[in-house]
Amino acid sequence: MDRRTLLRSLAPVGWLAAGTSHAQHAVTDWPAGQALPAIEAPDLQGRPWRLADLRGRAVLLNFWASWCEPCRAEMPTLQVLADLYGAEQLAVLALNFKEAPATVARFVQRTGLRLPVLLDRDGAIARACAVKVFPSTLLIAPDGRARQRLRGELDWTGAEAERLVQALFAPPTR
Repeated sequence: MDRRTLLRSLAPVGWLAAGTSHAQHAVTDWPAGQALPAIEAPDLQGRPWRLADLRGRAVLLNFWASWCEPCRAEMPTLQVLADLYGAEQLAVLALNFKEAPATVARFVQRTGLRLPVLLDRDGAIARACAVKVFPSTLLIAPDGRARQRLRGELDWTGAEAERLVQALFAPPTR
């Protein structure tokens, strides 16, 4: 069974339907020579997460909010992707934009989301990463360098997502 078929088979039926819309998105390369800012954010339990601590793993850093319909629609497919690769190979982090921890916790509980959910309480991380569209996802290679930025919703169980993720494990082409 190929990875795409496996991704789709792992998706809970209700969640998969939510993540298969035909929304627009744009993928751009991270600016050459621009370092990713140091990113540190607490999770819902107050534990700090540092992007630097994840070096050695590819990372998808997804900026989202519970009021954002495309964010809610793609979240289940991010969970499926994380489950398929495993946290030791691919860290999928859901970084919430400026919502109260109680609001975020209710969303997580209601949806059964198991991804690490981090809090960008004042939006400083989004600003530092030039995130202005939700959802947005930074694709970060195991060496800690940002490779691409995806603006808008993507079905993370699809062929395009598979190409994007697999490219993180390849040597940089720049």
